[in-house]
Amino acid sequence: MASQAVFVGIDVSKARLDVCLWPDGESLEFANDGKGIRALVRHLAQLGPVAIGMEASGGYEREALAALQAAGLPAHRLNALRVRRFAQGCGIMAKNDRIDAAVIARFVSCVPQREAVHDPAAARLAELVTARRQLVEELTRCTNQASRTVQGVLKRLAARRIARLKADILLIDQAMAEAVAADERMAHRNRLLRSVPGVGPVFAHTLLALMPELGNLTRRQAASLVGVAPFDCESGTFRGQRRIIGGRKPLRDAAYMAALVAGQHNPVMKVFRQRLAEAGKPPKLILIAIMRKLICALNAMVKHDQPWAA
Repeated sequence: MASQAVFVGIDVSKARLDVCLWPDGESLEFANDGKGIRALVRHLAQLGPVAIGMEASGGYEREALAALQAAGLPAHRLNALRVRRFAQGCGIMAKNDRIDAAVIARFVSCVPQREAVHDPAAARLAELVTARRQLVEELTRCTNQASRTVQGVLKRLAARRIARLKADILLIDQAMAEAVAADERMAHRNRLLRSVPGVGPVFAHTLLALMPELGNLTRRQAASLVGVAPFDCESGTFRGQRRIIGGRKPLRDAAYMAALVAGQHNPVMKVFRQRLAEAGKPPKLILIAIMRKLICALNAMVKHDQPWAA
């Protein structure tokens, strides 16, 4: 008799990893530290699960996810909103760590997951990319607050904080460039991406860090992953506007800025933008269309290992 397929759900917290094995429903618990994660990997390696799922948990899942993937286990980071909606669809309204682990296990047993891409160099770069994005957001907040500040002492403090944030961002930019240059594969891909007019270091580094699947996707998959693929809105005789939804927001934010530049300075994208404008398309739709065209072009370039050719 063939052995039963095992699916694993892991609910991650700062101190603990709650594990559920599906369909048996067996619950396990491991400490979320080096020793506990090693024990988790050993235990799951013996079971040979079909899929392992864990939600993104503010970084607390990184060490366990990396260890599982390094051991060759099919571990996946899941979108927490999709998992929660799945639970509600199953009629599960209660929520605690053990229940969440069981829901995640059921989710990966029902919803096929893309093959996980384990790239330690990309993971290290992703940490820098995330830190940079957070500093830029903080810089924007500080700059907005400073513009409304009246007290002299607060103005001086804001100016000092803004200067510090700008210096930290430059430092991270340098660290990202060094991390990319130190990895031959990423350095080569970076040169391909940067050959496109409008693609600067920030967008290129964001793609390398947060979209390691680039080059292994279809056009539709690449656009959907960034969140710029239009989806139908139809029912019966109703025909609504197609809309974009989902995707990886940090990628989309970086692609937005790249599309603004490409629409002005990339000859191909500039002609594309003008053609849509002459057809009466609204500015926001035009920008999203440029983002989609740009990401599809980059995906094809990496897939065929070819630089930009206008």
